[in-house]
Amino acid sequence: MTVRIGLTGPIGCGKSTVAGWLGERPEVVVIDADQIAREVVTVGEPASDAVFERFGDGLRRADGTLDRAALGAIVFSDASALRDLEAIVHPAVRRRILAMMAAAGAEGAVAVVIEAIKLVEGGLAAICDEVWLVTCEASIQRDRLIGRGTTPDDAALRIAAQGGLVEQLAPVATRIIDTSGDPAETRALVELAFLDAGGL
Repeated sequence: MTVRIGLTGPIGCGKSTVAGWLGERPEVVVIDADQIAREVVTVGEPASDAVFERFGDGLRRADGTLDRAALGAIVFSDASALRDLEAIVHPAVRRRILAMMAAAGAEGAVAVVIEAIKLVEGGLAAICDEVWLVTCEASIQRDRLIGRGTTPDDAALRIAAQGGLVEQLAPVATRIIDTSGDPAETRALVELAFLDAGGL
């Protein structure tokens, strides 16, 4: 039986790092919900048309693609706009992830890891055997975002947009993984958690 692990938590706290460690195992399939969210708003996808209908053609680049940076500037400063975007994108992402999970199970994967910042809101937590909440100290979170090229002001906006996320997700989390410490020690904890969850 394929173990289904959902990875969630605030931006910049290390979900991708944890997913990468687990994904090094050949028997583990990692599904990146953020990557799928980018794919479902590419040219020709139904969700793309819906985004332009809601937010306007001003977000359309000359080549017809979506200006994701401009869209981000809108939704991270407007909670109502963010909810509207999620209502468009989440169903499309969920359908694609369910298909990928089914394919991985059919191919005999030991585990499927779904990395998703909106794991609960997107209705994916309910289909996971475990939900891992990945967190870190606020100063480390901010430094990581800035280290990726995010401006300090934009980092503050993105963090503020997710205010209270840890408290909201903690009740549904099977495990809490704090990535603030030494990477080697954190990785060892992740490996132990994976084995405890039923991984090999």
